[in-house]
Amino acid sequence: MSKETTKYDLVVIGGGPAGYAAAIKAGQLGKKVACVEMERAGGTCLNWGCIPSKALLKSAELYQNMLHSEDFGFTTSEITIDFPKVMKRSRNVADQMAKGIEFLFKKNKVDYVKGKARIDKGNKVVVFEGTDKGKSLQADKILVATGCKARMIPGVEHDGDRIMTSRDALAMTEQPKSIVIIGAGAIGAEFAYFLNSLGTKVTLVEMLPKILPVEDADSSDAVARAFKKQGIDCRTDTKVEDIKATKTKVTMTLTKGSKSEKVEAEKVLVAIGVQANTEGLLGEGVSFDLDRNYIKTNDNYETSVKGVYAAGDIIGPPWLAHVATYEAIQAVRGMFSDHKPEKVTLFPGCTYCQPQVASIGKTEQKLKEEKVDYKVGKFPFTASGKAVAAAHSEGYVKVLVDSKYGEILGAHIVGSDATELIAEYGLAMKVEATAEEIHDTIHAHPTLSEALMEASAAVYGEAIHI
Repeated sequence: MSKETTKYDLVVIGGGPAGYAAAIKAGQLGKKVACVEMERAGGTCLNWGCIPSKALLKSAELYQNMLHSEDFGFTTSEITIDFPKVMKRSRNVADQMAKGIEFLFKKNKVDYVKGKARIDKGNKVVVFEGTDKGKSLQADKILVATGCKARMIPGVEHDGDRIMTSRDALAMTEQPKSIVIIGAGAIGAEFAYFLNSLGTKVTLVEMLPKILPVEDADSSDAVARAFKKQGIDCRTDTKVEDIKATKTKVTMTLTKGSKSEKVEAEKVLVAIGVQANTEGLLGEGVSFDLDRNYIKTNDNYETSVKGVYAAGDIIGPPWLAHVATYEAIQAVRGMFSDHKPEKVTLFPGCTYCQPQVASIGKTEQKLKEEKVDYKVGKFPFTASGKAVAAAHSEGYVKVLVDSKYGEILGAHIVGSDATELIAEYGLAMKVEATAEEIHDTIHAHPTLSEALMEASAAVYGEAIHI
């Protein structure tokens, strides 16, 4: 690699949903831009997170549908699982999408630089390939989008085999007969559904009172009931202690209140959250102001170092790919135009187990804490003709509305296509449409989206089908 210094309008560090979007946007604006990525374009989300995990979840969903094919009038012989092939398809999907990002870089004249980046004084980015110092990039502006990595339990050795992170789990080639998943957020719940659906004995452990703890309590309870019915052993209000791995199994103690139980499994998946990925990022004399170990930014996404910006998971929660992309594009537009960047206040959260969970805005618990006067509209999918016809009648739509003005304050959906349906409420909240306006909008029949209209009507006691 050349040792000469190359000058850029923008150097982006990190090629994930924030980084590659920022680089492409800057390229679209006619700027000279480089994106530095130490592994592969697409980052964790595309390569080791959102995309490959959704491929696995689709396999699990299809397998479950085939097991119940007789309900639809089809008789099948015994269905066997080729687990390595399921996992290989997931990797192939990630490979295909990563090539797509590289194509977009070329299309938008983005220089794609592989290596590990370090920011030195004077807005200089030094890129290392292996142990050798490589290219030196001089930038008018720098955007840090290095994301996060899995957080581990202190004192527990992560070996990638018996004790895994989600990244390790996406690289499995053999299906475990049993697994304990520690952490029942979106990642934990999705892997619990996937592995349980294929026949693994799953124990899902959460130290908080409910699984999916950031969701509305009704959503958490609905998924907990569904998981119990599916055979997943959900343990809430439970701590995991004394984790010990051998060559063949992992043992641990599960403690709830005054009761403790010894448990063993083939593998353990740790899904307790993430931590900022800043190792080796800053050269001598360069430092950022931090907030809980995440990079602190102002309203323009600029850090405490002039000319250096940050976006995505590295600046803190919510750790969501679509939020990261939004932040990065806002930051770049602010750098190179008169656009006033917006910070994220409203965003959808999605969990892709079955039943799916999607939400936007405030939970009912939050509105109660804030003493907001609100109304609730709820519509079950058991009353939806399309849901019943598709044999997906589990779940509901719930909308929370300001009592005085009809403003939508939050929406929570549990059901087969919840993650697709939530977008309508997101748009409604963005343009400040009321629940009444959704109620007055004709929705095609029969569709699952009618449930959004019916839930909005239910706010005022005017739902037709319940």
